[in-house]
Amino acid sequence: MKIHFIAIGGSAMHNLALALFQKGYVITGSDDTIFEPSKSRLDNCGLLPQEFGWFPDKITTDLDAVILGMHAKPDNVELLKAQELGLKIYSYPEFLYEQSKDKTRVVIGGSHGKTTITSMILHVLNYHEIEVDYMVGAQLDGFDTMVHLTASNEFIVLEGDEYLSSPIDMRPKFHLYKPNIALLSGIAWDHINVFPTFENYVEQFSIFTNSLTDGGIMVYNEEDETLKNVVESSQNPIKKYPYTTPTYKIVDGVTYIDTFEGQLPLEIFGEHNLQNLAGAKWICQHMGVGEEEFYEAIASFKGASKRLEKITENKSTVVFKDFAHSPSKVEATTIAVKNQYNERQLLACLELHTYSSLNADFLKEYEGALDKADVAVVFYSPHSVEIKKLEKVTEQQIKEAFNREDLIIYTNPTDFKEFLFKQNFENTALLLMSSGNYGGLDFNKFKELI
Repeated sequence: MKIHFIAIGGSAMHNLALALFQKGYVITGSDDTIFEPSKSRLDNCGLLPQEFGWFPDKITTDLDAVILGMHAKPDNVELLKAQELGLKIYSYPEFLYEQSKDKTRVVIGGSHGKTTITSMILHVLNYHEIEVDYMVGAQLDGFDTMVHLTASNEFIVLEGDEYLSSPIDMRPKFHLYKPNIALLSGIAWDHINVFPTFENYVEQFSIFTNSLTDGGIMVYNEEDETLKNVVESSQNPIKKYPYTTPTYKIVDGVTYIDTFEGQLPLEIFGEHNLQNLAGAKWICQHMGVGEEEFYEAIASFKGASKRLEKITENKSTVVFKDFAHSPSKVEATTIAVKNQYNERQLLACLELHTYSSLNADFLKEYEGALDKADVAVVFYSPHSVEIKKLEKVTEQQIKEAFNREDLIIYTNPTDFKEFLFKQNFENTALLLMSSGNYGGLDFNKFKELI
């Protein structure tokens, strides 16, 4: 097959392009800008566009399909040409479904923990040398790409994002996969630029639950009341398997969970991660991995990239970076680090970077999210607010939203970095939470400092 990617440089898009190239497809693509590591990875396979921009002459009748990325606009000249020629245009999730129609589809959804749970499942399967197709939202140790597609594997494991499918398809991605086996980790309002009310957001998870194939399996976190109501009220003829946080204890900075063979030390920590582990165990069991085999493999799981990822550590200091940005994730991650290192000062830094987090009306959702931090810092760029064409937010609004008078706020990247690197990190846990990079912070500098 000959396939053209419109917006090939995206994290998900370039991984799909690489996976299809490895499968033997002829791949071309365009984008107006491509950053690392996508740029080098595409270049290594000869898939990097010779020049950046959009070129309608790349769209020809001999293409079998066009895959449209979210970065493109509805008036993209290549898209318009593809529509004019009547070519088959797929969104990213539509194409993944086409590739997996004859497989057992395992879809991991929820407002938080999707990437970590998918990563846990793939780690366990990889440990036991069980081959599956997959799509995950982070680069994993032991895996070359974030997408892997074959003609032969029975299962495909898909991270099920609730965001929109493409610029011309307003359906959430996870509505398109029609799972045989699914997991939902929890529901916490997000993406308010697309789902303006909590009720509208929750509805997407009801639609997903009802999209499972007849007789399918739904694994869900019953400690989340909203999610519990969504799944248990569904009339879809599916099997429902609830899970809860495993019993655990923390000894000398190591988390142990209770198993049928005794206490098992883990590389990961935090109640949210232990819930993720409980959900991943159910999914692996439904895929044929026994409980004993699961625990043997999960003991070596160190986490997904940027999810409570340890940057550096010495005897008195530890530094983590985390992708947390929504209120529930920020709170869960902050609590997890404080509980794990309760004898240390917790310095928690949060960058408000997404549409939701920079929205004046949504800010109130962050109340209490940083309460467990001994020192709490919020960084945001007024320029990002302008770029996203949002109403201006003030430092006072942020302080009131978090309901924390001693909250430290920075809007200038240089000032923030100066503050950070002047700190005495003795007996400290530093937590850096962002889906961005604080205006150019080099996280590796902490390895030299500590």
